[in-house]
Amino acid sequence: MADMTLLLSRLIEAVPGARSAVLLSVDGLSKYWVGLDESQKDVLAAMASSMCSLAHQVGVHFGDSHGAGFRQVITELGDIMLFVAAAGAGSALAVLAGREVDPRIMGYEIEMFVKQVPTHLATPSRLPNMVAGDGLQ
Repeated sequence: MADMTLLLSRLIEAVPGARSAVLLSVDGLSKYWVGLDESQKDVLAAMASSMCSLAHQVGVHFGDSHGAGFRQVITELGDIMLFVAAAGAGSALAVLAGREVDPRIMGYEIEMFVKQVPTHLATPSRLPNMVAGDGLQ
């Protein structure tokens, strides 16, 4: 996809209250972003990567899926919400929104975004022992 930034902008514009987004590799490298400056996109990518890893480990230790990967994490904070969702093999999407956002609408729009361009969202593993597909071992 030639202009992933444009698609991310459309995602943010589609949901009232959405502020910014970053598409990242699950090891924390930002690939595309909107609504963030250089340092913010790197910080958000690193934090979202950590959330992916934590969610994966919760599934490994307490879930029935035995580490099949994470799907989505939603964090409610004082005046913002953070959505982190799996976005193709080895990739994740993090979206920041104000508290006024409707989480159902945001979740739906994130799902539609991920389904729209799945092959372009995949990030190949840079580590030889990681499983392509979940990238969270």
